[in-house]
Amino acid sequence: MTNFIPIFPLGIVVYPGEQLNLHIFEPRYKQLIRECHEQKKPFGIPTVIDNNLQDMGSLVEIHEISKIYDNGEMDIRTVGSRVFRILEVIKEIPDKLYSGAIVNYPDNREQGNVEQMRKVMASIRELHQLLNLSKDFAKTDEQISAYDVAHHVGFSLQEEYELLGLLDERQRQEYLKRHLVKTLPMVSGMEQLKEKVKLNGHFKNLGGFDWKWKEV
Repeated sequence: MTNFIPIFPLGIVVYPGEQLNLHIFEPRYKQLIRECHEQKKPFGIPTVIDNNLQDMGSLVEIHEISKIYDNGEMDIRTVGSRVFRILEVIKEIPDKLYSGAIVNYPDNREQGNVEQMRKVMASIRELHQLLNLSKDFAKTDEQISAYDVAHHVGFSLQEEYELLGLLDERQRQEYLKRHLVKTLPMVSGMEQLKEKVKLNGHFKNLGGFDWKWKEV
């Protein structure tokens, strides 16, 4: 299946099933969100790495517009639905401030190896214990997928994107396992440093990019 979608390129990776809250403040994306919400249509979030638009992303559905500010800015709640691959970027669309893309949706095998995922989850819990973190994934190990935990294992943006490009759950599980096999010994050997490191989180306004499309 091939179709046209409006796109909102961001320097993040969104996975199918992921809930993503965004603050929309740029005029081009305020227009995109208004139109998609009114027409009950999804939009795409392709990943931008080093200011370059990548060819993979996730289709996103608007769950709700939580708040509209006096200046037209919005808080929205979305959920990722499926992985797409960009075939062609349409940078200029008549009467639109935003861009779009012709995309297709590659087959994505969702069935993984339950025993492999149990081992991955055991390693993730070990990692979080070493980091004094506590996370509730709200699913049993039998129900959880690689997408559910990919943001919680210390991947770089490039690694998160590489996992997005793996279209078989068994491959994604193996990618997680290899990362954890490499990461756990390093973390467990950093006891003295961990005492000095504080993990701080904050909300960000994610603006769009003046990205460049890499043609191949």
